[in-house]
Amino acid sequence: MRERTIASHYARAALGGARRAGYDYSPLLLQVGITPELLAEPRARIAPEQFTRLLQMLWLGLDDEYLGFAEGPSKRGTFAMMCHALIHCRTLEKALERGLLFYSLFPQGPRWQLTREGDMACLSLDDSQLWDPDHFLSECLLVIWHRLGSWLIGQRIRLHQATFSYPMPAHAGEYDLLFPCPLVFGAPHSSLVFPARYLSLPLLQDERTLKHFLERSPADLLSRPDEGDSLSSQLRRLLSRDRTPWPDLEAVAQHLHISPQTLRRHLREEGTSFQALKDELRRDIAIYHLGRADLSLQEIAEQLGFSEPSAFHRAFKKWTGLTPGAYRAQES
Repeated sequence: MRERTIASHYARAALGGARRAGYDYSPLLLQVGITPELLAEPRARIAPEQFTRLLQMLWLGLDDEYLGFAEGPSKRGTFAMMCHALIHCRTLEKALERGLLFYSLFPQGPRWQLTREGDMACLSLDDSQLWDPDHFLSECLLVIWHRLGSWLIGQRIRLHQATFSYPMPAHAGEYDLLFPCPLVFGAPHSSLVFPARYLSLPLLQDERTLKHFLERSPADLLSRPDEGDSLSSQLRRLLSRDRTPWPDLEAVAQHLHISPQTLRRHLREEGTSFQALKDELRRDIAIYHLGRADLSLQEIAEQLGFSEPSAFHRAFKKWTGLTPGAYRAQES
């Protein structure tokens, strides 16, 4: 979904390496439309397009695809060259092996390993040598390799498990967008575990499709959420399609052919609720329209099911810590 927003945490975390290097990124934030107020507010959200532009401009400014988080830089174009090196491989396994071999030629970067155990495969990352206090680069690398692999074979690789070599971070609530699978923190390595059957699948991409893919990658891979197969994701897709008027819990339960009690219980098991999902979606749709100035505040309020603009104003400030006007002012 284009409206799915990104927590301000990721913008602050992405800037960590630049800050450490003494790089003045304030002009970048101005160009992208991220105000100091938004950057500092923990509840604030950023549009995917803004985050993509921020990453691209940071890569350009630092000339480092590791954004200052590794022992040495990975010059711009390294990821693209790696993709060119693997695009002619016959299977996903051969492509991953070649990609990991490519990066092993640069000793200052993080180390990778692809292993099999029974009917499961494990892509593990040794992030012990990274300067990565917010685990930004570790998360990015795992997401990029998962989504690159999925793109290569033309289907989403369903993850069996994701493990992390660090304790559960404060922003772990965002992980359902990044790793839609069971999570294990404090593990020996950060890794992705998935059925080994994917490794034998043929690559469906070629030089022509790679050219288009690389125009916005790998930033696009990080900005685009993985909706996954959870009930929460199903509900979000359902609500985003049919919201005039916004359906209530009973109507959604009926559509899914389950009782309201069962729906509540399943959502509770996934750590959320119907109201929380609805509010997250309304928040993201509001940010989408506020960034485009295509609708007035009153029209946005009406589209989101608020009877009065003042009610929308109060709800939006509760969701993001900022007023709708503060978000709209970024684009002016």
